[in-house]
Amino acid sequence: MSQSQPAASRATAVFAGGCFWCVEAVFEELDGVIDAVSGYAGGTRETANYEAVCTGSTGHAEAVQIIYDPSRIGYHRLLEVHFATHDPTTLNRQGNDVGPQYRSAIFYANQEEQRIAREYIAALNASGAFDRPIVTTLEPLTEFFPAEAYHQSYVCVNPRQGYVRAVALPKVEKLRAKFAGDLKKKSPLDR
Repeated sequence: MSQSQPAASRATAVFAGGCFWCVEAVFEELDGVIDAVSGYAGGTRETANYEAVCTGSTGHAEAVQIIYDPSRIGYHRLLEVHFATHDPTTLNRQGNDVGPQYRSAIFYANQEEQRIAREYIAALNASGAFDRPIVTTLEPLTEFFPAEAYHQSYVCVNPRQGYVRAVALPKVEKLRAKFAGDLKKKSPLDR
């Protein structure tokens, strides 16, 4: 993360949409995103670790904290990207990843984020953008817990890993096709 970025030009959003590796890889590609951090939201500090969260009994979701410059990309655009790159119509599941820790969720920090997300979901449902109703939860963000170091930038560090190639990279390609004008000049995957 750039330490030279003034605090006034930073905002944070926390989204969940299945495995945090995939969500993080998508948001790392966006121009205006300063950092994307894999972690846990929706549970307590005591059980905010991968081994416990994988049981599905801690209340956490695998989530990503997106630190962004709101003068370059807005919260609404982040929502558009999020809903375009995961399936918000499957309850507690993304592909073969099953359990409440893989739920689709928006963890809102304030009433304005909650309102924007609620209105966007309603508009998507009304438009028929998906064949089934959106089941994404809107949950107050009480705290975000960064995941263990080996989870951070996992897709960038492990681009040839089987799960990454089968699940994460297709989401990145979908982002690149649909949001080409919103991408960083140099992809974090091009290390």
